[in-house]
Amino acid sequence: MLILMNNLLLILLMNRIDRLMAIVTTLQSRKFVSAESISEKFEISVRTVYRDIKALGELGIPVSFENQKGYFVVPGYFLPPVAFSIEEANALLLMESVTMGFADKSIRKHYSSALNKVKSVLRTSQKEKVELLTDNIKLQVPQRLNNDFEYLSTIQNAIVSKYILDIQYSNMKQEISRRQVEAIGLVFYAFSWHMIAWCHLREDYRDFKVSRILSINDIGIHFRKENHIKLSDYQLPVEY
Repeated sequence: MLILMNNLLLILLMNRIDRLMAIVTTLQSRKFVSAESISEKFEISVRTVYRDIKALGELGIPVSFENQKGYFVVPGYFLPPVAFSIEEANALLLMESVTMGFADKSIRKHYSSALNKVKSVLRTSQKEKVELLTDNIKLQVPQRLNNDFEYLSTIQNAIVSKYILDIQYSNMKQEISRRQVEAIGLVFYAFSWHMIAWCHLREDYRDFKVSRILSINDIGIHFRKENHIKLSDYQLPVEY
């Protein structure tokens, strides 16, 4: 009976340690995280969240709190490289196939680089399993899906940095125009990537099919329009 109780206590302790480390990873992945979102993510009570945050502080991990925003790890603190489970590595590997099929050249390059960093911290036995799985995953991409361009990464950076993009664009009638746009989001529908952006030429929001962009440049100028709609408020085509 005593041995059983000790084993149960050990399991509970290990589960809590795993959860504490996972909470730190969550905190480091976002600027602010509320107690409620931690509670929901890890299926624990808010009261338990408070205890876990206190425990992290006692372990020397500098977690702070800002009213109306949430918890955060004090800038400058980093954990050692994380260890991935084989299931996590396999999930990332599966997404590599999807990325190679549905993303453009820029995203493929960045994802491949990130995945190589993940593979570098795997144990030898895990690497062998990942290599085996690599040879046994295939994604059949529709022929009409052609992402032979290199713009998505630039558009992503413009969205988060709020920089104006200068583009040359060919419409459905193959009429070429030059635009300065303020991108608010990317949407994938009808087997194509689309950039939703405020167009200074038309003075309205427009849907730009990324594959029709002939050239794109970040001109380093911040958005001139002060308030933009949310991407979810933009009226997409019915087939979406």
